[in-house]
Amino acid sequence: MKNSVKTLDQESLYRLAIRYVERYATSRKKLADYLHRKIREREWQDDAPPAIEQLIERFVDLGYIDDALYAQSKAASLTRRGYGARRVSQALYQAGINEEDGREAFQISETNKWAAADKFARKRRIGCYAESEQDADTCRKQLQAFLRAGHDFDLASRFVFARPGEEITAED
Repeated sequence: MKNSVKTLDQESLYRLAIRYVERYATSRKKLADYLHRKIREREWQDDAPPAIEQLIERFVDLGYIDDALYAQSKAASLTRRGYGARRVSQALYQAGINEEDGREAFQISETNKWAAADKFARKRRIGCYAESEQDADTCRKQLQAFLRAGHDFDLASRFVFARPGEEITAED
């Protein structure tokens, strides 16, 4: 038995978009990417081209999509999980957040960069949170992990090269 896939028209595209924004916090770009992918998967049946941009603008006007709010939420979430400002910036770029909408989100990650680094070190048992002294190779790998998580080198090295049990304080 062949699996038949329903083709899309403007109404079904609208329903897909509504369902998507109901389930996920999203940005304009992420919704557009989702809708384009669905059109590729299912094909378009109307004669007129899909009005994706108009649909997204309508959702923005209705308040279903707010890139600035999405950016702030994403930045706060990533920072709480221990990711640094550079990683937050990359995630916002991938979500299609422009500089204006991402400005406050970047400030969130910058203000909480020490807390994020502390959370990352605690979670991975790095430096002062390690149970014992680490050899040079392990320290190098831990430093690389810190940098991949988006933290700057100075902050990362303070945590990585701290002795187990040593207290590290935030510098202003």
